[in-house]
Amino acid sequence: AFVFGRTSKGATLAVHQGLLQRLNEDEIEGVIGHELGHVKHRDFIVVTMISAIPLVAYLIARAVLWGGYASGYSRRGSGKNNNAGVLIIIAVVAYLVYILTTLLALRLTRLRESYADAYSAFLTQRPRELESALTKIAYGLSIAPGEPHGARAFFIEDPAQAKQDVARIIDQKSKYDLDHDGVLSERELELAMEAEAKSNWRKAAELFMTHPPTYKRILMLREIEQDMNTGNFQQSNIYKHV
Repeated sequence: AFVFGRTSKGATLAVHQGLLQRLNEDEIEGVIGHELGHVKHRDFIVVTMISAIPLVAYLIARAVLWGGYASGYSRRGSGKNNNAGVLIIIAVVAYLVYILTTLLALRLTRLRESYADAYSAFLTQRPRELESALTKIAYGLSIAPGEPHGARAFFIEDPAQAKQDVARIIDQKSKYDLDHDGVLSERELELAMEAEAKSNWRKAAELFMTHPPTYKRILMLREIEQDMNTGNFQQSNIYKHV
């Protein structure tokens, strides 16, 4: 599921047929709540605009770099290569801006996903709906044969990331299967997610992700559910756990 459009009033929410077939009504409600969170926060506009900044920086870097090479080549032997050197320096700076703004844009998309998750929990008052949906979606995407889509930043889950999230836990299944029954119980899966969330490798890899890791999103929803059970989850602090 994803949202697109130019304004909040004109936004369109698209739901894949596969999602409707694989999720139950409660889970679909959780996903719709997540997407409505994107509409409320105007994420489809914000993310599109922010994503354009590194693209512009990259195009400038490429144009200036090739301009520098061309200038240097045309002036070779004349001793007048100052302009080429300046252009190359500008290109390097533009590339650094491109890398930095790309990381910032990815950070923003992850943050907006967490905000949308929290909004869904508030809207439905049942965080486990989205939690269950995310689990099914992540697992389904992890075994999907298709290649990751270029617009995956706009999906509720990143296909490429889902493959990594599920594969890593499955590879270490024996480590997390505490009772050795061959199946990860809810508590064992929760402990596995907590362990993965503390992994330094995962923290570093997260810098390049469009979405927070699935287990990190589920843990946040668990925290929200605990607040709901104790009466501490109010409209004024919807995003406390983001």
